[in-house]
Amino acid sequence: MTKILLASEGRKFAPEVIAKAVEMAGPGGSVHVFSIARVYGVALGFPNPWLLPSRREWAQQRDQVADAVAAIRRAGLRAEGGVAGTRNAAKRINAEAVRLGCETIVMGADAPKHWLVMDLMWSQEPYRTRKKAKLPVQLVLAA
Repeated sequence: MTKILLASEGRKFAPEVIAKAVEMAGPGGSVHVFSIARVYGVALGFPNPWLLPSRREWAQQRDQVADAVAAIRRAGLRAEGGVAGTRNAAKRINAEAVRLGCETIVMGADAPKHWLVMDLMWSQEPYRTRKKAKLPVQLVLAA
């Protein structure tokens, strides 16, 4: 039985990304949907409440995960989901995949940027995830 982690650094799950996860899981497989609510950092070395995700941001991520889970279940597969808050999305996504025993990570991605700016952009998190992963990462470019 195939277990897939459908992950996002906070972006909405595109239909083609969900379709790729369903295809890779195959009949009888399962998909765990996981999204990140971005924590913006620390101030003076201490966590501050205004740098954490707001209630609206948490709700938005939960709704995106719920929509993706519903789409996967309509395709006939088992699905569950979760949201976590972190500053390092790549590390957290990889840890979640290992914790759940997934075989592959599927993520939506923008086109890759120049290597000089890649580490400075949150939208390039799927590429950092693939770079640090201990298991295969399938990136689906946004249309």
